[in-house]
This record gives sequence, C-alpha cells and structure tokens, in this order.
Amino acid sequence: MAENRIWLSTPHMGGNEQKYVQEAFDSNWVAPMGPNLAIFEQNLENYLLSGYVAVLNSGTAAIHLGLILLGIKSGDEVLCQSMTFSASANPILYLGATPVFIDSEPETWNLCPILLETAILDRISKGLKPKAIIAVDLYGTPYKIEEIRSIANKYSIPILEDSAEALGSSYKGQKCGTFGDISVLSFNGSKVVTTSVGGAIVTNSKALKERAVFLATQAKEDAPHYQHSEIGYNYRMSNICAAIGRGQMEVLDAHVFLRRKMHEFYVDLFSAIEGVTVFTVPDESFFSNYWLCAVLIDPSKTNAITREILRLVLEEENIESRPLWKPMHLQSIFSDYPYYGNGVSETLFSNGLCLPSGSNLTEQDRNRIKSIVLDLFSK
Repeated sequence: MAENRIWLSTPHMGGNEQKYVQEAFDSNWVAPMGPNLAIFEQNLENYLLSGYVAVLNSGTAAIHLGLILLGIKSGDEVLCQSMTFSASANPILYLGATPVFIDSEPETWNLCPILLETAILDRISKGLKPKAIIAVDLYGTPYKIEEIRSIANKYSIPILEDSAEALGSSYKGQKCGTFGDISVLSFNGSKVVTTSVGGAIVTNSKALKERAVFLATQAKEDAPHYQHSEIGYNYRMSNICAAIGRGQMEVLDAHVFLRRKMHEFYVDLFSAIEGVTVFTVPDESFFSNYWLCAVLIDPSKTNAITREILRLVLEEENIESRPLWKPMHLQSIFSDYPYYGNGVSETLFSNGLCLPSGSNLTEQDRNRIKSIVLDLFSK
C-alpha cells in the first residue's frame, strides 16, 4: 500500500479554532456578521501595525473591491505582474478594464521595476496612462518595495499590493500587506493562515474600510427597508470562518517559523546538488514566510534531470509538487493583452518547481522527500 500522501501545503490548526467556532454556534452567530469578524479584523490590524482591515470571503473579492476603491472603471488600464495566480488579474476583467502584464526580475521573481517604467511610458505615449499597479509578493517574498513605490509615485499611479501569499512576511521590518495604497490578503485553505476560504482588504483609512464593508454587504443603505442606490456584492466573510481565523492568528508566528524551517531543509538538501537552486530572498531586508518553497532546476547541469522529471518521481511516491505559476501572458484567456517582457517568468515557469512546504510536515515526511531527491540526483 502506498504511503500517506504528502501535500504541497495543507491547513494547520492551532487548537482554539474549534472552540471559537463552537462559541459562534452556541450564540447562533451563523451568518456573515457577528463578533468574530470584528475580533479577527482587530487581530489582523494589531499584527500588521498599520491600516484598517475588512475581512471578506476571498482574496479575489478583496482585489475586486480594491480596484473599485481605486476608481478603476471600464476602459481603464491596470498594470499587473504576469508571474502570479490568475486571481490577481481576473478582477481587472470583472470591471471591464484592460490588464497590461509586466514580467519579473530574477531576484524576487516579482514585478520588474525597469519593465514597469518602460510600460508606463509606452502606455502614456499612446494616450493610455495606467490607473493602477498590481504588485505581488510571490510565494511570500516581498517585491522590490522601494523601487516600485518610487516609480508609482513618479507617475502618480496607486499600488494594489497582492499579499495573498505573504501574511507573516516583511520588508525592513514592516509587514507585507501594508505597502500598497490598497493591500489584500488571502486565507485560502493552503495559506499560512486559513479560514477555509476567505480574504481581507487592508486600507489606509477607516472611511475606506467602511466603504469596502458597505460594498461587500450588497451596498445596503441605512434604512428600515432594503435600499440600494449602487451595485454591491456578497463578499463579507462568515462569522464561522472568522472564528477559525481567530484561532489561526494565535499560531501565525509559530507556523511561519516552521515554514522557514522547511526552506532551510531544502537549502541543506540541495546544497551539494549542482544545477538546483532554492529560491531565497536577496538580502536581510526581505523576510519571507516561504509560503511555498521553490527550486529552479538547470537540466544542463543535472544530467538532464528537469523539474518535470522530479515532479513525476515525487508523484510516483505519493508526494505532491507543482510547477510555478504559469505566467498570465502565456494563458490563452490573457494572451491578447499587452505584455512587456524579458523572458524571466517564462524561464522560471519552465524550470521551477514548488515543493511540499506545510508547517505541519513531520520528520518522517522530510526523510521521505530527502531519500527520493538524493536517489534521483545520484543516478
């Protein structure tokens, strides 16, 4: 019989999640309102030490509302990192706006500052000044915060920071999720903090937070009847999911520590294997939660072992791994939109692999992974 499956990243409960959920049931707060939402939001605000948080039912909803709060309308252009999950880009289309995709730089795998400015100047020359920049903290690693902000300020273009993968990461001591004019978080089942499904929008003012909550609750106005003067959305988080989030926040730092230990495990494992590089932050200014640990494999130095060969060998042993995000400009649904590239994200996608990274992986799990990797690369 095959050994138990080792997953890429699974939920890791801390102990009190069920207690808070039970309290919600006992008080009959089984609705998209209730005390857990306010407590979870306050916990997040205390952790981030900056901004106002509204919890929603997904990170995608947060990006959608974030773009609305930034004033994005049909016909506008939004600059978006190409090396990301599709949820970063889909809300642009929800609004009838046009995504303009920007390639990565090789150090953080995030938005390339040089190409970003090139794209801005080119779009302006065409009479199409972009209205927002979506910058992603890929796999928990902050983008080049200062360089991107300098360019955004130079051309007066707001930043939507997609920190869906980066709760617990920071740049020069400041938490990711606080660098954008609007920022977003995700609590999907695979994330460091999970609420099963869920997300949050982080704003720099209480008024914007209240506006986000208003839009997320069907834009219901203050009236004894149901009064609506504008379009709203059913985006508010459930009180039950927020109860899970409360418990998760209690173990956030501990789980980030364990994911970073997984990164150290891979650094050690591949240190003597030529042609395999573990994705690591550029310097001590960057602190990554290493939500997913990733490697780049150069088959010209590994006796023709590719990332796909490693993936299939792991799969045969019931271990999940996954190629890096396929860049948006290579996706058929986005292939006709403008793209400013240098080939970095395409190379990353061709050669990169995400490996099991969960904070609940055991020593036995690590030994299984190590044995298979060493056996493959010794042949």
